[in-house]
Amino acid sequence: MTLHEYFAPQPTPTVELPDPVPLLRSLTQGALEVLAGVREVDQLARWFSEDAFRSLATRANLSARARSARGVPPGRPTFEILSIRVCEPTDGVIEAVVVVAGPGRTRAVAVRLEGLDRRWRASSLAIL
Repeated sequence: MTLHEYFAPQPTPTVELPDPVPLLRSLTQGALEVLAGVREVDQLARWFSEDAFRSLATRANLSARARSARGVPPGRPTFEILSIRVCEPTDGVIEAVVVVAGPGRTRAVAVRLEGLDRRWRASSLAIL
């Protein structure tokens, strides 16, 4: 093993990781609050891979611009998590869909979690 491989993030098997459902709930709530403008995207950084974090930050900036153009102030979103569906395509990887009902519409949040260094990290998050 090279020095770079030794200090790189180490994959962790599912049995050594905590239950992903509480994290899925928190990530969904946090991402929706970021897009609504009531939470800083940096507060979620530790739970995301670099690419997923950049994607969420970009979408948050676009949401802020859209609110600014319409003159709408940021507001706390009200929603209810209706269901969470989880599957494990391979050991140490969880793919989930969180169905969220808000006042105007129902959305699906697709999340891919990967076990790295004995904790879950979101490598992808898409709000549909």
